[in-house]
Amino acid sequence: MTNGFGRRKFLLYSSTGLATSLLLKACGAPSTDSATDSTGDATATGGGDSGDTIKVGILHSLSGTMAISEKSVVDAEMLAIDEINEAGGVLGKQIEVIQEDGQSDWPTFAEKAKKLIDQDKVVAVFGCWTSASRKAVRPVFEEKKHMLWYPVQYEGQECDKNIFYTGAAPNQQIEPAVEWLLEEKGKEFFLVGSDYVFPRTANTIIKAQLEEKGGKTVGEDYLPLGNTEVTPIITKIKAALPDGGVIFNTLNGDSNVAFFKQMQGAGLGPDKYPVMSVSIAEEEVQAIGVEYLKGHYAAWNYFQTVDTPENKKFVEAFKEKYGADRVTNDPMEAGYIGVYMWKQAVEKAKTADDLDAVREAAYGQTLDAPEGTVTMNANHHLSKVVRIGEIAEDGLFEIVSSTDKAIAPIPWNQFVAETKGYACDWSDTTKGEKYKTEES
Repeated sequence: MTNGFGRRKFLLYSSTGLATSLLLKACGAPSTDSATDSTGDATATGGGDSGDTIKVGILHSLSGTMAISEKSVVDAEMLAIDEINEAGGVLGKQIEVIQEDGQSDWPTFAEKAKKLIDQDKVVAVFGCWTSASRKAVRPVFEEKKHMLWYPVQYEGQECDKNIFYTGAAPNQQIEPAVEWLLEEKGKEFFLVGSDYVFPRTANTIIKAQLEEKGGKTVGEDYLPLGNTEVTPIITKIKAALPDGGVIFNTLNGDSNVAFFKQMQGAGLGPDKYPVMSVSIAEEEVQAIGVEYLKGHYAAWNYFQTVDTPENKKFVEAFKEKYGADRVTNDPMEAGYIGVYMWKQAVEKAKTADDLDAVREAAYGQTLDAPEGTVTMNANHHLSKVVRIGEIAEDGLFEIVSSTDKAIAPIPWNQFVAETKGYACDWSDTTKGEKYKTEES
């Protein structure tokens, strides 16, 4: 990993407003198609490409503990759809959005996914944040042979035929962050996370990586998602790292607010206790308060401060639509490019309704995204540049490290013994979800 990036600042340019042509069905509005049969069970068809519009679903938490993060992803996905509609739509048709609230509740996510597929007849769903929500809806998409575009970095150890992952795999975020910390900040790590699948699996990977690379895990603790009782964790960190050390943070949602405020209150500043987060980005910095986060770090593929023409255009359009005080972040950008990746696949397949054709057309698609050029691999993950940023006074990130090129995704982790040597390739029916590579 190279350290070739300095601080990137954006000058906001004056711009003309985007004409709004988004067709939106609000959550809870009655559907014009009231059929509830499961026509998606036997064939990979969406059923939403038969009229004058193409129906897609957006399924995120608009309420509950995860709303702090997921509402902004909805904004970015809607921006992409608005832009596409303004430019003429997809296959000559406008995109019609049916939006549902997962309510930060995993059974609700599954219920809403079924509703979008069976009742609303969408051809694709853009949604979820937590791995718990993704795993809750995964059986629905498998049963219906449908399509989910998932926009958030995650723990890997999964490669589903019905899901396209536009966020980072562990080798594109978690593992490079650990490597950078070992080189720059120290060998002793305390792991803190929310108590669900992503943090626990991520920490399994981190512990295996530290053992192999000469680091040490001195402590590990979890909070139920949404819990703000962080004092016991702060006490454990001080006991395990009396002279300072690295804290790797996989907390999600509102827990981060309490965690960083109490870290500062306990005198555990970034000079001696640098925190590396993988679920805190620009939006969360605003919500928590930069005064509690300045000097700490995050690992992502995208920051608002990325210096590309595509990103300047994205940031300008987002602020024009939602307000000059708004910020962009990695999951938002991953949601945004997921919509465009789907559009390109639909146009190549010349159909939105034949999901098998759209899936195959997605392989090899490239996009000059705000983060840089991304490519969809046959394992349903994107090749992406890896970046590490330090939180600055203005609430944005100074990019302190970046890879020279996009890193190919590895869904099955190569530090964990059970999955070392395995890969995924949905373009080859003899390989599919999980196969042993020749090198292994």
